[in-house]
Amino acid sequence: MTYCVAINTDQGLIFCSDSRTNAGFDNISSYSKMHTFVWPGERTFVLLSSGNLATTQSVAKRLWSDIETDSPVNLRNVPTMLAASDYVSSVSAFVQKQQATRDTSGTIFEATFIFGGQIGIARPETLLIYPQGNYIHESNEHPFLQIGEMKYGKPILDRVIKRSSPLAHAARCALVSMNSTVRSNLTVGPPIELLIYKKDSLDTGQHIIMTESDPFSKELSEAWNQGLVHALENLPRFHWEV
Repeated sequence: MTYCVAINTDQGLIFCSDSRTNAGFDNISSYSKMHTFVWPGERTFVLLSSGNLATTQSVAKRLWSDIETDSPVNLRNVPTMLAASDYVSSVSAFVQKQQATRDTSGTIFEATFIFGGQIGIARPETLLIYPQGNYIHESNEHPFLQIGEMKYGKPILDRVIKRSSPLAHAARCALVSMNSTVRSNLTVGPPIELLIYKKDSLDTGQHIIMTESDPFSKELSEAWNQGLVHALENLPRFHWEV
């Protein structure tokens, strides 16, 4: 399974993803689910992936191949984020169809993506691309998108994240959301990747990879646990409690 989240604030974008792709008692593997495409000063794109690994890797490889061969449509020359999303959607649909045609065992080759970034002076955008090729934006009320095992990490995002949230605040919230998911679902796990992109910087942003033993990750997890215990202890009492 997978958990990925993207947050779109007034100050910039946050992307967070786990790296576990197969879980079992004796079979755990890890692959990055975060792909970046950056031309400094021009445009920045980030692609988070969930679903069949063969499909997601093939999509990322095709995107790079189209850039390298200067295809008529590629991430280097699309004029807008919507055009870029249309392009990524078409590549995803093509790869899924191609994979399914080759397979005779009934394997599910579906993949879902979060695609975000900024082109020039246009505002940063994030979109969720479904396996069928259609996509949606995040909403102003809830300026974040999730894919994969999202239910454990959603409550904190619903309560805390706003369009006006400071970038560092949103980044910590994304990590807490991920931490809650990792603790509740064994199919989601480290290394955890976090990318912090400041609006209008048009660069690679701050890309952080945190392993299970990462000191900051441990400190954040412990602080969150203690905060939850403290909040529970300070909730209003029932009238019949002594």
